[in-house]
Amino acid sequence: MEKLYVFGTGHAAVTRCYNTCFAIRDGEEYFMTDAGGGNRILAILDDMNVPLDGIHHIFVTHEHTDHILGIVWMVRMIGSRILAGKYSGDLHIYCHMELTETIRTLCSLTLQASLIKLFDSRIRLTPVSDGESLEILGHEVTFFNIHSSKAKQFGYTMVLSDGSRLTCAGDEPYNPLCRPYVEGSRYLLHEAFCLYGERERYRPYEKHHSTVKDACQLAQDLNIPNLILWHTEEDSQPRRQELYLAEGRQYYNGNLIVPEDETVLDL
Repeated sequence: MEKLYVFGTGHAAVTRCYNTCFAIRDGEEYFMTDAGGGNRILAILDDMNVPLDGIHHIFVTHEHTDHILGIVWMVRMIGSRILAGKYSGDLHIYCHMELTETIRTLCSLTLQASLIKLFDSRIRLTPVSDGESLEILGHEVTFFNIHSSKAKQFGYTMVLSDGSRLTCAGDEPYNPLCRPYVEGSRYLLHEAFCLYGERERYRPYEKHHSTVKDACQLAQDLNIPNLILWHTEEDSQPRRQELYLAEGRQYYNGNLIVPEDETVLDL
């Protein structure tokens, strides 16, 4: 059975929790999605007993700081292990075409030349296109453009071992153009910037984000059995889970999950 390792659950500007990023574990290997905005990801991995040697596949959704800057630290740490002969195999980083040069440039500007030389040999940037499917950890993963109104962003849907699907919809509201990928999913990972009742305070729509109510109504309309909400504000902590569940259950009858940082969920 696969497990979902939740590393962070917050939006870009949080300080009391980490930016939203996660990994799907299958056996002793992890398919990681984003790495947050800094080196705090390294402490989280250590807290959750996730070894760098078990991470050979990372997907980067888009260029925003809270999703991409942690990748520099992942490259630094895994690259250092490669140079020390302590990492078997290659590190594969998947992203849309434009993002490959962004990642390469960020690393080139901030890391040692010895690490940069690993690109295209032991560290491989793999561009993915809209609708393209790849096999990752023995699972079919289909990437798709979420049609962001801001920076270009991709999500994906993964076929789990039981044949059901898990879909990562990125950090913006669902676009109906993505229906072929989202509909029929057993798990939907969706952003919820704040409670609908707090929309005047946080102004999620100005930032092109959803509220808990919006995400739950979507999952209800699409008959999604399991909805995971994150990429949220942090001011409601430590009551965030309680408050989000209370609002969400008014609009969604399925299994609603509002995880905290450093949570492991069975899939």
